Amino acid sequence: MTDDPTSESGRTLTFEDIARDVQATANAMADAARAVTLPLFRSPDLSTENKLDSGFDPVTDADRAAERAMREVLAQRRPLDAIQGEEYGFTAGSSGFTWVLDPIDGTRAFLSGLPCWGTLIALCAEDGPVHGIIDQPFTGERWEGGPLGGHHSGPHGDRALQTRAPRPLSEAILFSTFPEIGTPQDQALFQRVSRSVRLTRFGTDCYAYGLLALGQIDLVIEAGLNDYDICAPIAVIEAAGGIVTNWEGGPAHSGGRVLAAANEAIHAEALALLA
Repeated sequence: MTDDPTSESGRTLTFEDIARDVQATANAMADAARAVTLPLFRSPDLSTENKLDSGFDPVTDADRAAERAMREVLAQRRPLDAIQGEEYGFTAGSSGFTWVLDPIDGTRAFLSGLPCWGTLIALCAEDGPVHGIIDQPFTGERWEGGPLGGHHSGPHGDRALQTRAPRPLSEAILFSTFPEIGTPQDQALFQRVSRSVRLTRFGTDCYAYGLLALGQIDLVIEAGLNDYDICAPIAVIEAAGGIVTNWEGGPAHSGGRVLAAANEAIHAEALALLA
């Protein structure tokens, strides 16, 4: 995962060496973002702006400061990698890899005081994510998935990630962020799935993907996503044994309409209704 296969000492780096460097870099970025966002969560000092002239798409000083902090880590640790960030756009690199960053996924939740927002960090190759982190500073939880496996740390300690076992769609739990998902046609297709499951819940942003990777829920269905919304969850969920595609069953790392599922069986059932 670098364009230089040797270390400073001249020793040839193994795949595990490179994977551990990526892991350490991703965790350093998550720590740096956490140090910025947590003090501003539920703080009267939080400053918010609206990105839109019509509608509401908020950005806070915490979003911008957290992305700057993560970019500083990359400048020190992996300066040859490209960066795609929600707040500061694209910075070119020469390694063939791109870090895709969302400093606060769920800014509406953040400014409302709800602890379902998170920092999303992914390292992507040309064909998609290879390593990802979902970090929730207020609950002290961190999900991570990559070549070295998937794990979750939090108040209950550390554990390996594992999605739920197959079950009928009629027994499934489905999450999404907005009830008014995508276009009217998207909403109609989503409702076909929602009417078929046991329970549908809304408003959990990236936390829903973490719950899927933990084996708590079965499906997350969303539309209108950007790459920085979904790349980290893809890496985490795939490391846990799940599957993430678009609504046609193809790659989802560019965003758009996304179906995340705990296993191939329930993914196939949901995909048939979305087709």
